[in-house]
Amino acid sequence: MAIATVNPATGETLKTFDALNAGEIEDHLVRAEQAFQEHRTTSFARRRELLLAAADLLDADQDGIARTMTTEMGKPLAQARAEAAKCAKTMRWYATHAEALLADEHPDPADVSDSGARRAVVRYRPLGTVLAVMPWNFPLWQVVRFAAPALMAGNTGLLKHASNVPQTALYIEELFRRAGYPEGCFQTLLIGSGAVEEILRDPRIAAATLTGSEPAGRAVAAVSGDEVKKTVLELGGSDPFLVLPSADLDKAARVGVTARVQNNGQSCIAAKRFIVHEDVYDAFVERFTSRMAALTVGDPMDENTDVGPLSSEQGRSDLEELVDDAVHKGATALCGGQRPPQHRAGWFYEPTVLSGITSEMRIHQEEAFGPVATLYRVADLDEGVRIANDTPFGLSSNAWTRDPDEQDRLARDLQAGGVFFNGMTASHPGLPFGGAKRSGYGRELSGHGMREFCNMTTLWYGPED
Repeated sequence: MAIATVNPATGETLKTFDALNAGEIEDHLVRAEQAFQEHRTTSFARRRELLLAAADLLDADQDGIARTMTTEMGKPLAQARAEAAKCAKTMRWYATHAEALLADEHPDPADVSDSGARRAVVRYRPLGTVLAVMPWNFPLWQVVRFAAPALMAGNTGLLKHASNVPQTALYIEELFRRAGYPEGCFQTLLIGSGAVEEILRDPRIAAATLTGSEPAGRAVAAVSGDEVKKTVLELGGSDPFLVLPSADLDKAARVGVTARVQNNGQSCIAAKRFIVHEDVYDAFVERFTSRMAALTVGDPMDENTDVGPLSSEQGRSDLEELVDDAVHKGATALCGGQRPPQHRAGWFYEPTVLSGITSEMRIHQEEAFGPVATLYRVADLDEGVRIANDTPFGLSSNAWTRDPDEQDRLARDLQAGGVFFNGMTASHPGLPFGGAKRSGYGRELSGHGMREFCNMTTLWYGPED
């Protein structure tokens, strides 16, 4: 894929960029290593000062970077502004909490006395330079939720962003530079995916984090395993949205629509499979489908737009193939199911609801990355749990029930990194984020995510110290 800004609302190529050559990549690696040697010894107070400065700059830049994101990948402008605001909030959260999250731990001397120690300390030290391979769908948030904790922990970062969001990628590097971070502390690499392996094998790279497709995750994990380097992977998702008889159906339908079409439906944690108890199936589907059909598809720069274009022509083609396969095998499109005729330019697709999904359909197992919801009618909770878990993914899940016993059962049995009851899956800096099964491993956000890229060091002090 060319490194270029291509407006998905029009298909127009606005700006292209040359990939870094080998010498330029080497320069970036040298600067990253030099910056780490400086940054790792800075105080938490200094790191806090730098990250708060970056947050203030991002707030001031909010409208401009939001327009850049919308131009590059098509999310509605209001959602782009919200993404920038969330990033600034997360920077402030880590600036405030990092020192306490990484504070030394002091085991009870009585518990370690038989080791001969007078005392022991567990200390979290930074690993080094972390390579981040990031996707286009949340081009600012995906980076900041890695960068903020990594930088507060004393690491440095190299960003290989998706090739269709180069201007956003360059903005992030410039943001940290303007905030006063040491030269080389956070750098963007404009490179293709073919250059990742050699960089990852470089001894100056300590670890890697990737958010993206399962094939990309496998590739990075394989190289990192060969080099014995730590990785965190957040891959695909096909999240279930269970609706049980005690649910508030109006709220479930309203939130369900937002959960399905946020970011034009291009979110790993979007609700994708709507699993509804037969007692409330018809009532929920009527509410949900009418809301999906009423969404406004159009120019993502228009404040009245609910759903903009998909990020690429290939992305729309992939989605169309899944829908066409399902319909050919017996599914019914209750709304949508085609390109909106009024939008001949750009990569738009109608909000779509498919009923009658069976296990023979590709969409039952594959992630639908766009505004397409699938419906399942189930007889009871057992069948609902079985269908919810009948996927190779396990990123998150939604469950709408006010029954405490059902909540306990779902918390125990749903195979996912999160279970959100009576609300939409969302990421928050104070909560660990990540998945199970083929949705990846490791965690981002919270103290758990911050410590993923730390060397947990045991300090042992003998009786004579």
